[in-house]
Order: sequence, then structure tokens, then C-alpha cells
Amino acid sequence: MSKLKPNANHKAKDLNLEDIAREAGVSRATVSRVINNEAYVSEETRQRVQEVIEKLGYTPNIRGRILATGRTNIIGVVIPQSLATVFDDQFYFPTLLNGVAQAANQRNYAMLLWIQESSTDEERFYERILKNHLMDGVLLASTQQDNPFIPRLLDMGIPLAMVEHPHQWADRVNFVTVDNQAAACVATKHLYQQGRRKIGHITGALNNIDGIKRLEGYKQALAELGIPYRDEFVFEGNFESRSGYKGMRALLEAHVDAVFCANDQMAVGALKALDELGVRVPGDIAIVGFDDLPTSERNKLTTIHQPIHTKGAQVTHLLLDQIEGVSDGARHALLETHLVIRETCGASITRRA
Repeated sequence: MSKLKPNANHKAKDLNLEDIAREAGVSRATVSRVINNEAYVSEETRQRVQEVIEKLGYTPNIRGRILATGRTNIIGVVIPQSLATVFDDQFYFPTLLNGVAQAANQRNYAMLLWIQESSTDEERFYERILKNHLMDGVLLASTQQDNPFIPRLLDMGIPLAMVEHPHQWADRVNFVTVDNQAAACVATKHLYQQGRRKIGHITGALNNIDGIKRLEGYKQALAELGIPYRDEFVFEGNFESRSGYKGMRALLEAHVDAVFCANDQMAVGALKALDELGVRVPGDIAIVGFDDLPTSERNKLTTIHQPIHTKGAQVTHLLLDQIEGVSDGARHALLETHLVIRETCGASITRRA
């Protein structure tokens, strides 16, 4: 092995694959495979090449890599939500994105985050990012129904993955989901089991598949329990805590004795409203949420747990498998949920159900 060392006269930007190959005692093709995270390289050789790259401070030329491999090793993560929704959410999106980032890093990919509030943002993303081939695939981190962005990406042939079910495109899009309807049914029936009969619901956004399915689960539980559905017991929220606050104040006027909130953020908003009004929880009103965020434990909130971090990591691996040709087409995964019983529902024992 040669003794090439970086110095003032031999800058990292002047290095090329031949220099790395010579220093590591391997072929140029092997160095290329290591840089592009390809197979057919032993772990010992891969580690030796990476050590040389780090020692010499070599940075691959991204344009050259794109020309050679057709890939950028960048994935776009698009959140089609308002900035207010994203920043109001202190835990769901950060936890999800942490799972995405960890999976991407494991496979030598970078992540580009795009907040898409409007059709104008969608057009900018198309013109600035997609037309310039600046990424290998797209992960949609939200679940708005009939999102026109989905068929547009599919028509362009761009690998696509979604968090939650992609509606009519399920056979063409990678996705990871939970059974939102079944979980919401469990949450609502649990309130009934605590002796509650006037059970209200604060929905999520109803242009969002999560919100739709959780409302359907609430309705399913009422039907199976023989309880008539009442419009005045349902408040349309939007997954933000302030809509939970408003919804709770509205449902108090309908004299509910329990509320299933479509996510924990709204449940926290509902608890704030009840606290301000001096309403006892769970004495006067019982509350159940959905997600099991860190705030849920602090607020002693009974809630549906879903594995958010795992969801982010798993959907990323499905996307990268398609990008790298590991999978021929779209795949999906259904993750499990469970009820975490704390104090806001009125049950005396904390357990899984």
C-alpha cells in the first residue's frame, strides 16, 4: 500500500478514485462500489476503503456519481401540511422523521425535507427538484385523500412511498400503515366499558385518511354497541391541539360524558379546556387519544399506541429497496397498535388491552 497523505499541496478536492484505490490496494471499481453502497464488496475491504476516504478527506463528486450510477442517494420527504400543523406537532412528525433519517443514514442516503402547504409549493417542488433529478425517490409523510401529487409522481416513474394507505394507488405505491379503524373502535369501546354512554369524538382532518378511518372506527363501535350516532357528539378537528380545545368546549354543550380524540395533540387541547373550566377528568368526562406521544404519559392520557419511529424507518426501507432494485414493485406493511390505559379513561389499572 502506498503512503499517500493529504497535505497543503494535495487537496482533497484533487483526489480521484484512482488515488483512493491505490492507497487502499484495491481496484477503482471496488472504490466506486463502496462509495455507492453497492454489493459484492467484503466487509473488510469496505471498511479499509472507507478508512482511506476518511483519512484523505475525499468527497465524491456528486455530479459524476449521478452520471455514473443514475442516482443521487437523496430521498425527498414531503409533508403536505401547513407549517402551523407541522410546528404545532412537537412529537409525531419529529419522531417519524427520526425513523426516516436513521434508516436513510444506514443505507448511505441523505434526506431533503419539503413542507408543501399549497399547489404553488407543489409546483415549486416539481420545477426545482424533480425536473432537475435531484432525488431518487419521494416519501409522502402525510395522508391527504386524493392528493394530485401522487399520480403526478407515478406518471414520472419516480419511486414513491407513503405513511398510511395510498387509497386507489395501493398497488403502485409503497406504504406502511396501522389499522386506524380497528384501533379507533377499540378506543371507543373501552370508554363504553368504563360505563360511559354519551361518547363524543373529536375527529382529525377529514381530507386525511387517518381522520376518515378513525371516524369510521368510532361509528363502527357505536353501531356494534347499539348506541345511536349523533351529529352533535362529533366535532371536526384538524389534528392540532387548538382544535381539540375548541372541540372539547363545543362537546360540553352537548353534555357528553366521554370523548375519543383522533390524536394525542387534540386530546391535550381537550384536557386544557376541561382544566380551565374545572371539569373533572375522569370523574365528569373520560378522554382517550391516539398515538401515545411522550406528552401522553405526562398527562396520564389513555391512548392508542402506534409505533411511529418504526413506521418511519420501515417505509424508508421499502422506498430504498425499490430505488435499488431489491424489490420489483410496491410493497406494504401493517404495524400493530395497542391500547395503553392510564388515568384519563377512569380505569384504575395501567395495562395493555
